Amino acid sequence: MDDKALLDGGTRAKGDTVGEAVLWRTAMTEALYGDEGFFSRANQPGGSGGHFRTSAHASPLFATAMLRIVVAADEALGRPNPLDVVDIGAGGGHLLRRLAVLAPTYLGRRLRLSAVEFAPRPADLPEHINWYREPPPPGAVAGVVLATEWLDNVPLAIAEVDEAGHLRYVLVEPTSGAEVAGGEPTAADAEWAARWWSDSPWDEGVRIEFGAPRDEAWATAVSAVSRGLAVTVDYGHMWYARPRAGTLTGFYAGRRASAVPDGSRDITAHVAIDAVCAAGETVAGQGAVLTTQREALGALGLDGVRPPLSLATRDPAGYVRALSAATQAAELMDVEGLGAHYWIVQPVGISAAALPAGLRP
Repeated sequence: MDDKALLDGGTRAKGDTVGEAVLWRTAMTEALYGDEGFFSRANQPGGSGGHFRTSAHASPLFATAMLRIVVAADEALGRPNPLDVVDIGAGGGHLLRRLAVLAPTYLGRRLRLSAVEFAPRPADLPEHINWYREPPPPGAVAGVVLATEWLDNVPLAIAEVDEAGHLRYVLVEPTSGAEVAGGEPTAADAEWAARWWSDSPWDEGVRIEFGAPRDEAWATAVSAVSRGLAVTVDYGHMWYARPRAGTLTGFYAGRRASAVPDGSRDITAHVAIDAVCAAGETVAGQGAVLTTQREALGALGLDGVRPPLSLATRDPAGYVRALSAATQAAELMDVEGLGAHYWIVQPVGISAAALPAGLRP
């Protein structure tokens, strides 16, 4: 399946269009990944790069933590040559660039770094980082697959319960964001909702974001790993706490904005983390570690505690460095922000005991 088919969740169904309104899945696919889509213009002058800020952008400490996971996979695999590290939804390659700098010599010379991204390759990307539009094929990766804030941008369909208690697709007019009611969900979407979207019957006004395309996308990413780890990091929710009004929103210039799928902004929706986790476990044939970013980064050695003021007297420069690191760590671990991200760490063909202490089941 090609990029667009993977992200769109397959072929459009009958009834996708009503006048100018289309399924949200269709609108998101075009708005984000079409020829003039938001992510298709990334890494170009005036493109989308300044409209969002992930953990990889927030601090190099995020890459430091990820390097510890890469090292754990390397040791579990017996230090292979090469060791693959693939970043799906790599943006401008920020995380891979940092990993290349941080990796010790014994590891760095064996790293095969690959970015997967719709946008054109950045002009300043180091030559040793590969650039692809499509995820690796099944079994192609011996090492680590990373996906940071990728799944929340995989397009999905949305439905809402009407006054008669019927679940109907929500259609959207792409240039204005205006919504109208559509037809009943397909059997596949209805089945997914019945399994994963809390308990039915649902009250009027409840919005359901059908997460099967995210499950399929993560399953595809996990299937790319022959042996190693697959790690995804994203905003999400569990079956017992699905938001009644859904989570669809837009981001423009780093700020939350209305969800108008016209290609001018990021369109995102939180991930049904438990459903995604189950899909990956099925492919891998073994359990995953599910945790929050705050807990994961703490287990990997990050600490957001400010240094003692006494250090400023003994070592002013050291105090400034320690304060800067603590400030960055605190942002990454903030439970009201990035720290609320979920982490799924999925071993494939290796024991979970190979993971760093604190991330083991």
